[in-house]
Amino acid sequence: MMTLEETKNKIQKLTDQVNHHNDLYYQKSKPEISDYEFDQLLDQLIQLENQYPELRLQDSPTQRVGGTITKEFATVYHQYPMMSLGNTYSEEELTDFDGRVAKMLDGDEYEYFCELKFDGVSISLIYENGLLMKAVTRGDGVRGDDVTANIKTIRSLPLRIKSKNIPAQFEVRGEVYLPKEVFKQLNKDREDIGEETYANARNTASGTVKMQDSSEVAKRRLDCYAYYLLGEDNEVETHADSIYKLETWGFRVSPTYKKCKNIQSVLDYIKEWEHKRSELPLDTDGVVIKVNSLEQQESLGFTAKSPRWAIAYKFKAESISTRLNDITYQVGRTGSVTPVAELEPVFLAGTTVKRASLHNANEIARLDLRIGDYVFVEKGGEIIPKVTGVDIEKRNPSLEAVVYISTCPECHTPLVRKEGEANHYCPDEKGCPPQIKGRIEHFIQRKAMDIDSLGEQTIKQLFDLGLVKTPADLYDLTKEDLLKLEKVKEKTAQNILDGIGQSKSQPFENVLFGIGIRYVGKTVAEKLARHFKNIDALAAATYEQLLVAPEVGEKIAQSVVDFFKDHDSLKEIDRLKNSELQFESTLEEPTLVSDILGGKSFVVSGVFQNYERDQLKEVITSHGGKVLSSISGNLDFVVAGDNMGPAKKEKADKLGVKIITEEEFEAMLKNSLL
Repeated sequence: MMTLEETKNKIQKLTDQVNHHNDLYYQKSKPEISDYEFDQLLDQLIQLENQYPELRLQDSPTQRVGGTITKEFATVYHQYPMMSLGNTYSEEELTDFDGRVAKMLDGDEYEYFCELKFDGVSISLIYENGLLMKAVTRGDGVRGDDVTANIKTIRSLPLRIKSKNIPAQFEVRGEVYLPKEVFKQLNKDREDIGEETYANARNTASGTVKMQDSSEVAKRRLDCYAYYLLGEDNEVETHADSIYKLETWGFRVSPTYKKCKNIQSVLDYIKEWEHKRSELPLDTDGVVIKVNSLEQQESLGFTAKSPRWAIAYKFKAESISTRLNDITYQVGRTGSVTPVAELEPVFLAGTTVKRASLHNANEIARLDLRIGDYVFVEKGGEIIPKVTGVDIEKRNPSLEAVVYISTCPECHTPLVRKEGEANHYCPDEKGCPPQIKGRIEHFIQRKAMDIDSLGEQTIKQLFDLGLVKTPADLYDLTKEDLLKLEKVKEKTAQNILDGIGQSKSQPFENVLFGIGIRYVGKTVAEKLARHFKNIDALAAATYEQLLVAPEVGEKIAQSVVDFFKDHDSLKEIDRLKNSELQFESTLEEPTLVSDILGGKSFVVSGVFQNYERDQLKEVITSHGGKVLSSISGNLDFVVAGDNMGPAKKEKADKLGVKIITEEEFEAMLKNSLL
């Protein structure tokens, strides 16, 4: 056993190590250790901090995985108001802006600093003695919300500045965003488990910043570009100096900035990025132009709403009118039906656009579409084409409004639309071809069985030939079967068989995710595998028993119950068992410190003084207790912090479940209440 002082030193060492490797990975793109080695260091630190939460350092990297629950965000007044910028869409107005600057500076030489204007969420980051102390949203410009716990999950953002001679206090402004690829994967994952997809990355980032559970924020993989430094003692004379200093201090700054000697150089910069912006990892909607000298900025001053020394040039969204030839309908793995606009081909933002998503019936009704209309098409986020409106002047009055389909376009089953959902669904999950093929594609994906020798086209051929109708059929395939496929020769057939064979070693949680229970994503599959240990226990679990598993709410519990009630689902599981897939969990339980809470079950609710909520759960499990997610008559205790949900309190009182405070829980740990 380590002494308290040894533990303190060990936590300091691990904190420094993890922060160092985090910086190498996210800032310098020069990792020195593997992901596994990094995770091992982080796990050691998490375990020590869970045992000794009072020793956790303010810049601990464990804050990046989240865990804090925030019911209400505190209001914070900005020391420096977060003002909006004047906008323009024309070169003439930019030239007029330049003329005003020249006139007010009375002949003094000046230069501009140009930065891309990213489509994200503005954030104010306040540092004291090098430590990130507070992160505040823009709000109304005068005051915003304290979202520090959520912003600390951004791995590229320094929690501590280790450079020498840093000011005692300074503020950094930045733009929080969801990278395009992360947003795309997030929507794919949601579609994969039957959830509705998000409309755009900017709104999703904004909603993520205000989520109550910072562990959920961490999973979204937000990022942040710093673009502004404020403070009394920063020792900089130009905005360019500020940007260079931010880079030196370890902040992520977009490398797209440029100093411009005059307004013509600014216009050249704008034209350059108007064409290149689609190459960026995030959405951008314009350019911010600032007078570079801070002294000149001060001289130019402010209007009531915005600075006179800066302006935003907004890129015009490239929009074009083209004919809507038809609307087709695509059916996904979960039966969700997506309408697609079939367009007269048109060249837009560098590519030829022939199709655009219309999302759902509500969107078609909002746009009031008719087949044969001329519609305006833009590229949302410069990637995904979208129909933004109808060119009414070109409308033929004889055209009739679109009537949304009532039956599945693939299997002709009547569609259903659940209350509160925007999408229509085909309920024939066992007979609808796209749903069948989608489930098999889901099963073989990397996060599930990881059979990379198979692909969408191969699955289509196998299905069309009647060789594969369910995932279990994959394990009955022979080389002779595979040689019937187009372009599949001896070597390819053997590679496919080898990939299928290797998938049998995938762990239970991957198999559980792969079988495709609706609403059971990768994280929930891991939680269920750890909680129930094997497929038989999970299949036998009642609705109430499922509700006490981590991460499982009413919708997921009912979906799991329905899945295992189905005869065909049970038959499929038996076939996969006979194919020797893994249906027993090998996930290790958290390290047991003691069994002082053995046999006791807890629900944790509210905000606590000495613990983050996930920390408290880890303390309970490390001392032998069981953490449940909902209150039932079988529960022993509710550990209640500040702002405990009134519904939970009412339910606990009604069922006679004992509610204890944080102090009473700590006393329980000391064995005074047991």
